[in-house]
Amino acid sequence: MSEPEPEPEPESESQSESEPEVVFDFAQQRDAVAAGLLPGERLVAVLDAVGTGTGFLGLTDSRVLLQDRSLVGGKSTLVSIPYGRIISVGFVADSDLGIEALSSSTITITVSGSVHQVAFRGADKARYAHDTVLWHVLNG
Repeated sequence: MSEPEPEPEPESESQSESEPEVVFDFAQQRDAVAAGLLPGERLVAVLDAVGTGTGFLGLTDSRVLLQDRSLVGGKSTLVSIPYGRIISVGFVADSDLGIEALSSSTITITVSGSVHQVAFRGADKARYAHDTVLWHVLNG
């Protein structure tokens, strides 16, 4: 006589949804971006930036959001860039272009004559941001 199979556990709400989890470094940044989403827009990631100027990079299914902290008087702005307006995305390398560029922790996003540069806390985050933006630009 065989033992009865255990009943399957009910799926939690997060398991039953088909949307992937949001990638983020700090919950405060994620919550700030999530509060400004348009109806139906899905948040993909919010990655902390290092250095002067940019506070974080937000990625949704329709746009890139950059927090610009370089305004006079310590003010900041949240810049929204639709993927359809992005001309190019690239890695910043200290040496000639080559395999080293793929391990850079800084990316550039070019939009209609201006270049936004974002430095991250590691090459893995830069690669994730670069590849996500590139995928949306190519498949948008």
